[in-house]
Amino acid sequence: MNHIVLVHPAIPQNTGNIMRTCVATNTSLHIIKPMGFSLDDKHMKRAGLDYIKNLNMTIYENWEDFISKNKGYFHFYTRYSKRTYSEESYTDRGDHYLLFGHEHDGIPHNILKDHLDECVRIPMYADSRSLNLSNTVAIGIYECLRQQDFPDLIRHEVQKGEDFLYEE
Repeated sequence: MNHIVLVHPAIPQNTGNIMRTCVATNTSLHIIKPMGFSLDDKHMKRAGLDYIKNLNMTIYENWEDFISKNKGYFHFYTRYSKRTYSEESYTDRGDHYLLFGHEHDGIPHNILKDHLDECVRIPMYADSRSLNLSNTVAIGIYECLRQQDFPDLIRHEVQKGEDFLYEE
């Protein structure tokens, strides 16, 4: 199973978008407090729309609470890594946790220092400061799913029918 982990998220719209991505990819969402918003925030609800009711989400009080309850393969997304996310293997059986940090500060350095071998980065142009968190999550989970051959995800249009574009 695949999991997205947000460590101290700050922007409700990002979290709402990530919730939608988790539902669309059948991925569990884990949020580690503190958060910079309430889950009742109107911006987060708007971004998450009606997807939230189908979301498998767990909230943790802190890093220690999360780590004591979850075991598997950890993939820390950070600009400080020397390896790219596409060099990482997500094919081993078991739980894969893709961890993403606070929008402004990333994953706390004291956590990263204990997991240097599990850190990956998304390459960017040198003059760019960062990517949007929800975009980064989407890049990470879809690489994970690609390597796993998109388990349980549909490969054709189902709402309008797969021949929709070809019909006159």
